[in-house]
Amino acid sequence: MNQKIRRTLRILLPLLLGVFLVWYSLSKVSVEEIWVYLQKSDYLWIIFGMFLGLLSHLSRAYRWRFQLEPMGYNIKFGNSIMAVFATYLINYTIPRAGEVARASILTNYEDVPFEKGFGTIVAERIADLIVMLGIILTTLFLQFDFIYGFFVEKFNPTKIIIGFILLGVLGLFFFRFIKKSKSKFALKIKHFINGLIEGALSVFKMKKKWAFVFHTLFIWAMYLLMFYVTSLAIEDLEGISTGAILIGFISASFSIAATNGGIGSYPLAVYAAFSFFGIAQEPSIAFGWIMWASQTLMIIVFGGISLIYLPIYNRNSNI
Repeated sequence: MNQKIRRTLRILLPLLLGVFLVWYSLSKVSVEEIWVYLQKSDYLWIIFGMFLGLLSHLSRAYRWRFQLEPMGYNIKFGNSIMAVFATYLINYTIPRAGEVARASILTNYEDVPFEKGFGTIVAERIADLIVMLGIILTTLFLQFDFIYGFFVEKFNPTKIIIGFILLGVLGLFFFRFIKKSKSKFALKIKHFINGLIEGALSVFKMKKKWAFVFHTLFIWAMYLLMFYVTSLAIEDLEGISTGAILIGFISASFSIAATNGGIGSYPLAVYAAFSFFGIAQEPSIAFGWIMWASQTLMIIVFGGISLIYLPIYNRNSNI
């Protein structure tokens, strides 16, 4: 398979998957039913959720400056904000193209070499991944009895224990293979793991490392709060448990990587998580669509304004 076909499939497959999942979710809950929930929703909570999402994006833009300062680049906060919003908007069309565009914006308007700008984006993604893993581990700790009980109910406990043992043994053999092997695959894995470790440790070499850590935690706190606050807009989700919110948030977060911006997959991921807690299908999918649509609307508006206003904002610097 040549490079052109591979690149085309990388763009088309997530889009086709998204279209299929939109159809599938709407086959479970009709547009009319979702519209009923939209009409009954408390829009003050939805708007508040959008505001929290906006705060997280502004914090991400501000955090980015901490990474660039040690390299001698003091970029304008306005350019950082617009580059971040442009990233999210472009990712709705071509997966991961937004990160490339974000680094290119800095190159065009702040004279930051592309490879340096892109390197900081990779480093911040590593920091985000570490926080996400922390949320998953915290959820497993807080909801251990529920998760364990669910799997025991659905599956044979002996098989689960044997499965974990086999997984551990396979993991050990895989680790030893990667450590000793000189194959291209093994070298790529080692390079990736080393990059994760180096990226994580690089945070603590920053001049404003604790400010970076604070903003990273703040960003994810806003994501979680945004998810919870928006759930308050739907009457049928009143009294939803902390466990449902945490597991729903984790499931929804992973869905964003499956399709462009989570289109189609986001509502189904929310429903899959909420169903563990006996929450009905209709409010779960409706909430997923409301949550996804409100944040997408914000990205479209601010991302669109950013792409239009960037050259105007920087016109004096180009003279």
